[in-house]
Amino acid sequence: MMKITEMANPKLTHADALAQIKRGVHELLLETELKQKLALGRPLRVKAGFDPTAPDLHLGHTVLLNKMRQLQDLGHHALFLIGDFTGMIGDPSGKNTTRPPLSREQVLENAQSYREQVFKVLDPEKTEIVFNSAWMDKFSAVDLIRLAATHTVAQMLERDDFSKRYKGNQPIAIHEFIYPLVQGYDSVALKADIELGGTDQKFNLLMGRELQKHYGQPAQCVITMPLLEGLDGINKMSKSQGNYVGITDTPQDMFGKLMSVSDDLMWRYLELLSFESLSTIATWREEVAQGRNPRDIKVAMAQEFVARFHSRQAAVDALAEFEARFKQGVLPDDMPEVTVASTDGQIGVAQLLKQAGLVAGTSEALRMIDQNGVKLDGEKISDKALQIKAGAVVVAQVGKRKFARISVS
Repeated sequence: MMKITEMANPKLTHADALAQIKRGVHELLLETELKQKLALGRPLRVKAGFDPTAPDLHLGHTVLLNKMRQLQDLGHHALFLIGDFTGMIGDPSGKNTTRPPLSREQVLENAQSYREQVFKVLDPEKTEIVFNSAWMDKFSAVDLIRLAATHTVAQMLERDDFSKRYKGNQPIAIHEFIYPLVQGYDSVALKADIELGGTDQKFNLLMGRELQKHYGQPAQCVITMPLLEGLDGINKMSKSQGNYVGITDTPQDMFGKLMSVSDDLMWRYLELLSFESLSTIATWREEVAQGRNPRDIKVAMAQEFVARFHSRQAAVDALAEFEARFKQGVLPDDMPEVTVASTDGQIGVAQLLKQAGLVAGTSEALRMIDQNGVKLDGEKISDKALQIKAGAVVVAQVGKRKFARISVS
């Protein structure tokens, strides 16, 4: 697994470490406190919690995991918390309805699946797996009531999704108020110095700070990570949108999908997902500005990700297959990038080619398909009824000289 060059440098200053930690971060609370913690000269306890809802991880999920890996490589102690107790409550974050709780059996089964996938990113030798049932199962009813007494209903309604549901006369079950309290208490039990989470977890992460203060502990710093755009560069990466790169995708599929992203989106992926150093990425930006083909950088990015989730040899083979498919050098450097509109979440291949300006009309598109003259992502298309889902990004070729990178909205 690749490591960030500067993180392996024993002479790394606190300022350099802080710059690495802030890389790609949406919000850091509070930076002054984090500086003080870094100055302690000891490994910080870094917590990230995951409810074991059946995981099917894609690159969007790894934004947070990558940050945890960065902190590991800086020498800090990673606490990967599997919320087997909270998973049986159900977190409604970002939802407008109550999430159904899971059974103990479902939680444990999904937790094992998580463990198998997350170590594609995290260093297993530097990761402590913890389950919050270890302390929450020992809570008595009195303990839980005392925990609930630390906050008011008004404070709970400050959480955005609770507030919207309350104002919209949608039900909020009492047990849902328990969830952020338990997540916050996890930070107390683990004596966390830093907690990581998505932007939709901010309320719960701040709850940890408040409960640590209540129990006489130093308050943890909070780092929220942004949501990653999918291959279309517009919508959040999601399987339902069809714009995702799964960490269990085949090397060839992963490589091809990554090569399809726009040049602008490439930098976003490098910032949030790459283990390359900031200085290396800055150098690449300068080189592209001076005329280097951004395709070279995209190849390096795609190979890095394939190597991380599969192997270095798989990355080499994926590149060879990709170049063989497109007959190395055939893709023009100035290939146009266009967006076409779908209907009911999908678009027919003939309409796709017409809207992209690669054919004069759908009849020409169908004729070219009959003549084996149409390729999508290097593969010849024979199915004239083929539908492409909204959110997809494809490289289309008609004949020998017409190309376009097409995003389906």
